[in-house]
Amino acid sequence: MATTVTTAGRPASGDSKALTWLNSWIRSHKQLAAYFAVALLVALALFAWNLLSAKTAERSASRQIAQGRLALDSKNYPLAASVLSQVVENFSGTHAAQEAGILLAQTRLAQGQTQQAIDVLQRSAPKADKYFRAQMYGLLGAAYENALRPKDAATAYESAAAAALYPFLRAQFLSDAGRSRLAAGDTAKALAAYRTIAEKLDSTNAAGEAKVRIGELTKGGGHR
Repeated sequence: MATTVTTAGRPASGDSKALTWLNSWIRSHKQLAAYFAVALLVALALFAWNLLSAKTAERSASRQIAQGRLALDSKNYPLAASVLSQVVENFSGTHAAQEAGILLAQTRLAQGQTQQAIDVLQRSAPKADKYFRAQMYGLLGAAYENALRPKDAATAYESAAAAALYPFLRAQFLSDAGRSRLAAGDTAKALAAYRTIAEKLDSTNAAGEAKVRIGELTKGGGHR
């Protein structure tokens, strides 16, 4: 008699034997099987709960960020700072917290609270992911410039340039770094920044200004 074959080319009796063995094992290990079933249900419930909690938290953070942004745009700085600080604290490590950190620093700068803006960015920038790091370091550079700390500003701008995802942003941050290096009296590092723009980022808008600065600093010597 011919053996019945499945579409995959295997004897159908193999699946039947496996099911028979499984049923037999469950009957002889009822308590253990029950434990496995309960553990599976608990794991599924926890997964569903965590997923729901994450989505709920994400929606809550988004609403708070929108509220904080509106308050900032309306120049209601105390409300903006309060709301955004809560997002930074309550959703630490998330994209929402990083976005809120940038807005919070902008709020502090708008309030004239430069050191508080620096404190926020010093904590946030090193831990930020690639989508926020350059912007945070760039804002930190601006805060240092406001505080008349050009050397620190240049270092922050250089970190922003290193983290920038696009050539035009890298060129702009390097230009900012060059300006800050000049303000700090470090002509050599300023030239290095401008030359990087002129030689490696010459298709960006910042290249023209960089070449002018190189000419001024080398008195026409150019790319020496």
